[in-house]
Amino acid sequence: MPPAFQILYEQGPCLVINKPGGLLTQAPPHIDSLEMQIKRFLKERESKPGRVYLGVPHRLDRPVSGAIVLARHVRAARRISEQFQGRTVQKTYWACVEGTIQDDAGCWQDTMRKVPGEARSEIVPADHPDAQKAVLHYQVIERQKQLIWLEILLETGRTHQIRLQCSARGLPILGDRQYGAECSFGPAEDDDRQRWIALHARRLAFTHPMTREKVDITAPLPSYWDPLGLALPEQHSGS
Repeated sequence: MPPAFQILYEQGPCLVINKPGGLLTQAPPHIDSLEMQIKRFLKERESKPGRVYLGVPHRLDRPVSGAIVLARHVRAARRISEQFQGRTVQKTYWACVEGTIQDDAGCWQDTMRKVPGEARSEIVPADHPDAQKAVLHYQVIERQKQLIWLEILLETGRTHQIRLQCSARGLPILGDRQYGAECSFGPAEDDDRQRWIALHARRLAFTHPMTREKVDITAPLPSYWDPLGLALPEQHSGS
């Protein structure tokens, strides 16, 4: 059976994967995850007798698809993590949201927190002890009657940041019922945890941890975006 993920880039210890929605990035050994699937794939491909190391410098939410970078040894993982911590990695997302928006482009700034003990985040006052600054830049790619296609450049990377900031402005991401969406998206799933939302990590640009060369990867959209009837504009292809 072929793996659910797609390898977009592989150079030395560095991998960029096109993650499907509905799949955890990491999980305990008894739960399926992208990390587990890739380790299994590498072990079989290379006939490795022992354990396979895989560093996970960042994550994508379970219902989100798109580009994620992973590392095959500790030094590479550490160097990539440092880039994320230093905010030198460019992360561009595509989102299809419900609702309407007037401006064609803009910057959203909020203070938010991860709700303790729960798998969600919330907007909080700036003086809240757990408040973290959340900043993103957006551009409208296309408008339909009640759907808007956004390109989003993340400046910060908070838990559920894009999902929360869109929802807080009356623009829940298609399929994201946790944050107020009314319409479903992606494959039909009985298990809510395996459902997709219309948020895709479209582009990832970083420095290769060993060669120091620039890596700029665009992740193709999943086929579940096709029924939305949105034209694919070349100028927003992430290239």
